[in-house]
Amino acid sequence: MFAQLAADLLVILHLLFILFAVFGGWLAVKWRWVLFLHLPAAAWAALIEFQGWICPLTPLEQRFRQAAGRSSYQGGFVEHYVVPIIYPEGLTRDIQIVLGVLVIAANLAAYGFVLGRRKQGK
Repeated sequence: MFAQLAADLLVILHLLFILFAVFGGWLAVKWRWVLFLHLPAAAWAALIEFQGWICPLTPLEQRFRQAAGRSSYQGGFVEHYVVPIIYPEGLTRDIQIVLGVLVIAANLAAYGFVLGRRKQGK
């Protein structure tokens, strides 16, 4: 029971981290201190995609699933949960690069907006 709950909570945490890495720059519009948490998170997310690494949360989730008597899966979190929704064919290296670029582009837009507001004195 605990292992299944831990695996499910890790999936939720993982998804929240991804959303924060991609869109968290927009929180800096309201709370500037967020950028000190967000910049490392966005850099890590982009690095994971550019290098083709698997996030350390993925093997931990898989171990909890196995401990709960559930089947594990191959690959990473994005491949298992996100890609089937967005890219039914599967994750390729080119798609990973695109995802990394999207993380950076979304954050450049957010921080560009924040800097623009700062120059205007808002």
